[in-house]
Amino acid sequence: MSTAHRLLLPLGLALLGACASQPSSQTVQQQSQCPLRLHSGQYVILTLPSNPTTGFRWVLRDAASNLLDSLGPEVYSNPEDAGLVGSAGQSTWRFQARQAGEGHLLLTYQRPWETGVAPAKTFDCSIRIK
Repeated sequence: MSTAHRLLLPLGLALLGACASQPSSQTVQQQSQCPLRLHSGQYVILTLPSNPTTGFRWVLRDAASNLLDSLGPEVYSNPEDAGLVGSAGQSTWRFQARQAGEGHLLLTYQRPWETGVAPAKTFDCSIRIK
């Protein structure tokens, strides 16, 4: 085995170890989990409490589209054990960090047809991607 091969093996193992220590996704369910520090390629799963039967919806105001790729539309789910019509559930969005930079993931919880009314809730999460 040449000297170059002997050096490449430990270097390769060190790089694999560094990659393995970074989580492939981060799940965010509360404002207190922000700010987010991500690496390019990492996934973000945002899940917020929601009850569209009241007319309130989470409106995506800023998806940090210069930094994050959306992996699909909002998905609403209702806990199966609730068994109550109109019970609250959760809305989920999935994103993937695309490139280095800083931005915000901003959503407001409001009735979309009510103009000039302050949102009932706001979720504002700063994001930094390395």
